[in-house]
Amino acid sequence: MPKMKTHRGAAKRFKVTASGKIKRAKSNKNHILTKKDRKRKRNLRKGGFVHDSMKKNVDKLLPYLT
Repeated sequence: MPKMKTHRGAAKRFKVTASGKIKRAKSNKNHILTKKDRKRKRNLRKGGFVHDSMKKNVDKLLPYLT
């Protein structure tokens, strides 16, 4: 059985913490920022974690990181 390949796009977007959680960046911070208020843009700077229901999907993309 050959080795599984890591999805390179996912590897650039997700990091795994020491406790096993998967960190991610929040979306909607790239363009059309003038109509979004200051508070919303400030909160988008902070990262988030992948929800438990989506963790299985990310694990498939990153077979050796989790």
